Amino acid sequence: MAETFVLITGAWHGGWAWRPVAQHLRASGHTVHTPTLPGVADGDDPTGLHLSDVVDFVVEYVESRDLHDVTLVGHSWGGYPITGAAPRLASRLKKVVYWSAFVPAAGRSLYDEVPPPYQELFAGVAAASGNNTVTLPFEVFRDGFIADAPEAVQKLVHDLLVPHPMQYFTETVEPIDPATLGVPVAYVFSVDDVALPPGEYGWVPRFPERLGVTAIEAPGSHEAMFTQPAGLAEALLKA
Repeated sequence: MAETFVLITGAWHGGWAWRPVAQHLRASGHTVHTPTLPGVADGDDPTGLHLSDVVDFVVEYVESRDLHDVTLVGHSWGGYPITGAAPRLASRLKKVVYWSAFVPAAGRSLYDEVPPPYQELFAGVAAASGNNTVTLPFEVFRDGFIADAPEAVQKLVHDLLVPHPMQYFTETVEPIDPATLGVPVAYVFSVDDVALPPGEYGWVPRFPERLGVTAIEAPGSHEAMFTQPAGLAEALLKA
């Protein structure tokens, strides 16, 4: 049965990043939307934008296209906008899927959920940026996000990343209550994902437990949309 997917990217990425996964999903007969969020399109002015603007954008995107039975997927930081949007879109959703994503808790921003070295990196880079944005040093991206790709691919993807508004990392959204949302939720985890180090700050079991679900495994790293798109598409369908 054909599904309608709305795929929400993580930090630094635009909708372009989903293309390899979207091609696999569309080849299986599904409809796929891959919007680029405000503040992370090439050339966007990030000043004056807030996380609430991103949530509003996701809601408006779905409503303005009159989409129904939507599988709403969020990757990494994308867990924040989909969490904010899900209660407002509940009547239009088929399910909500977090892929190697943050599952927000009450009063906690992404900045609160990452290890201290990331906090120091983000704060320092944002302060030096002139517009309160964060960029990832290549070495951090290579080793933590996309170690399963050849160096040429690592460099190409890194060159395509867009500075991310720091306020998107420090602002919060209300968490969802899966029991009252009225929409199934799932968590997909890429087994080689070390963007958050295993242990206290790891993706699992911390975030699936917040949803009360067992994680579904997918192959690849944090950037599996490039390195394992077929396997990731399969896991999203299984979720």
